[in-house]
Amino acid sequence: MSGRLAGKVALVTGAASGIGRATALAFAEEGAKVVVSARSLDGGQETVRLIRGSSGEATFVRADVSIASEVAALVRAAVDTYGSLDCAHNNAGVSGAGFLPHEYPEDLWDRNIAVNLTGVWRCLKYEVIQMLRQGSGVIVNTSSIGGLAGAPMSIGYAASKHGVIGLTKSAALAYAQNGIRVNAVCPGYVRTPMLEAIMAERPGYEAAVTATEPIGRLGSPEEVAGLVVWLCTDAASFITGAAMPVDGGFTAR
Repeated sequence: MSGRLAGKVALVTGAASGIGRATALAFAEEGAKVVVSARSLDGGQETVRLIRGSSGEATFVRADVSIASEVAALVRAAVDTYGSLDCAHNNAGVSGAGFLPHEYPEDLWDRNIAVNLTGVWRCLKYEVIQMLRQGSGVIVNTSSIGGLAGAPMSIGYAASKHGVIGLTKSAALAYAQNGIRVNAVCPGYVRTPMLEAIMAERPGYEAAVTATEPIGRLGSPEEVAGLVVWLCTDAASFITGAAMPVDGGFTAR
């Protein structure tokens, strides 16, 4: 396939649905060979089916980013299958809302940190090892508006997403002279299965969060995916260490 990323190899975690699936599809549309990864076998395989149905090239590798051996195997599988790793979107994450800081369950805190922060670092670690061998690569981490502003009812989630931005900036500085760029995207309220589940549990929540968006609506996964893919193209070659909102103006207040 032709496109801005023709011949490149892209890895996407959390690609069974939502932003991850949209990004995997967008990478394929730009000509990349895509390694689709998620914990969900059915969801991940459906993403691969959608890519192949549009004449793209993709393979599925199941992995839990909270387990080091599975992340190492994921990156190894990408290189064994396609020969390199040029782009990576570290997107796998979990939610964690509904509790004041002093009431926040310790197991939920641990899960937020293990997946949203340590999982991103772990993916970045093994991706960078491969990219250093190649002398090039681009990594995009998924943070959140919860990584740019306080979230009093989601302290574990906010802490993990703030951490992703610190991780991103630090890694960008560490590898800026090695041909490796590292950036983060910070989605606002995006209509993903994760947000849909929260809205279904809480009457009035959708109207409440929509009201916080100056643009007057929720975002779509495709709107985030577009930025992720653009950051991996040569058009963004002078951008590294950035944490870019995709939030309908939420953080501009």
